[in-house]
Amino acid sequence: MDYVGHVIRPPSEAYSMIIQVTVGCSHNQCTFCGTYKGQNFYIKNLDQIKRDIDEASSYYRYKKAFLADGDVLILPTATILEIMNYIKKKNPHIERIGVYGNTKAILKKTPEELKQLRNVGLGIIYQGIESGNVQVLRKIKKGALPGHQLKAAEKVKNSGILLSQTVLLGLGGIDMSIPHAIDTGKHLGNMSPDYASALTVMLLPNTELYRDFQKGNFALPDKFSLLRELKLIIEHMDVHSKCMFTSNHASNYLPIKATLPDQKNDVLDLINRVIESGDENLLKPEHLRAL
Repeated sequence: MDYVGHVIRPPSEAYSMIIQVTVGCSHNQCTFCGTYKGQNFYIKNLDQIKRDIDEASSYYRYKKAFLADGDVLILPTATILEIMNYIKKKNPHIERIGVYGNTKAILKKTPEELKQLRNVGLGIIYQGIESGNVQVLRKIKKGALPGHQLKAAEKVKNSGILLSQTVLLGLGGIDMSIPHAIDTGKHLGNMSPDYASALTVMLLPNTELYRDFQKGNFALPDKFSLLRELKLIIEHMDVHSKCMFTSNHASNYLPIKATLPDQKNDVLDLINRVIESGDENLLKPEHLRAL
C-alpha cells in the first residue's frame, strides 16, 4: 500500500479498507492539531489509488471502506464517484464507504451531489466540530463558525448520509471551560447528528496550542474539570432524534457510551458519581491515554 505520512481514520473504521486518496489537510491551520504539520496537501494520482484498491482487495473480504486523509470530500464529485465505483467493482460486498468532511467541503457540495455519493455507497461523513463557542473556534483557527457547521450538518442529514461529529474537551482552556462546554452541547443538540464523540485535547509539541501553553497563555482544565465539561455538554445536548454519544476514545479519562436522549439521565448520574468521588482510580491512567 502506498501510504504517505500519517494516515488517520475514525475509531469506528478500525476494520475498514483504508484507501489514502489525499495526503495531508488543505486547511492545516488548527492550533491544536499536529497531524499534518510540515506536510503539503495534495491529491494522489488516480492510477495509484486504484492500485491500492487492487492490493487491499486481495487481503480481506471487507464490509466497509474509508477514504483517507482529512480532505477527500473536497475533491470533485466525479472523481470521488469514480473511486467509490472502483472500490465496489473490486469489492461487491462493501456495505458502506466513509469519509471525513470538513465544513467547507460539505458546503461546496450541492444536495444533488451528496445524494449521488449516497447512492453509490457513501454511508457516513465524519465532521469535526471541536466546539460550539464562537470565541473558541476563532482562537483555534478552525475556519468554520457554528452557523456554517449547522448548515453543513443539515445538508448531510437531508441527503440521507449518516452524520458523525466530534468535539474536544478542554479546548477552551481553564478560562473558557464552561462556555465552551455549554455552547458545544447546545450546538450538538441543534445539529442532532446520528453519532457524536467527545475527545480530549492532548498538547502536542509541534502545535501552536502547545506553544501557547509554554508561554502561559493556555492552561488545560484538570481531570475532573474535563469531566464537568463532558457533563455540561450532555446536559445541554437536547437532540431532536436519536444520537449515539461516546467518549471512549483513547484520549479520554472516562469512557461513556449512551443513546441520547433515552439514556441521558443515566449517563449524567454516572459522571456525577465519578466527579463527586474525586477518586482518580476511576479514571483512565495517564500512561494509557493516546491519540
